[in-house]
Amino acid sequence: MRIVPSPFDCYQVNRGLKTLALRMEQHKKNALVIAKYLEIHPKVEKVLHPVLPSHPKHDLFKRQASGQSGTFSFYFKGGLSGAKNFLNAVKLFTLAKSLGGYDSLIELPSVMTHASVPPEQRAVLGITDSLV
Repeated sequence: MRIVPSPFDCYQVNRGLKTLALRMEQHKKNALVIAKYLEIHPKVEKVLHPVLPSHPKHDLFKRQASGQSGTFSFYFKGGLSGAKNFLNAVKLFTLAKSLGGYDSLIELPSVMTHASVPPEQRAVLGITDSLV
C-alpha cells in the first residue's frame, strides 16, 4: 500500500480542483431540482432533503449550514416491490452502494448497504424497504 500518490494521480487531482467549485454548485442545484420534483410526485411518500421546508430538521439546517449537499433520500410508495420497480426503470442513475464517485448513483439501503441490519433496527432508523 502506497502512502504517496503517483504523479499522475496528483496531476488528476490538481486538474479536477480547478473546476470543483463550479461542479459542486451545479451538483447541489441539480439535486434540489430533483428533490422538489419528487416531493410533489404522486408515487413518492416523502423526500428527505434538509433544504426543503418539509424536512423535520430544516430550521436546524438553516441555522447551522452554509451550503447543501447533492445527496438526499426519499420514500417511494409501494413498499419494496414498488421501490425495486422504480430502480429498475431509472435510466439516468446507476444502481450502486458506493456514493463516493462522480457518477449519479442511487441505492436501496434495505437490501444493499443495510441488508445485514435487523429489520427492527432499520425501522427505528427510518430505513424502510421503500427508502431510496
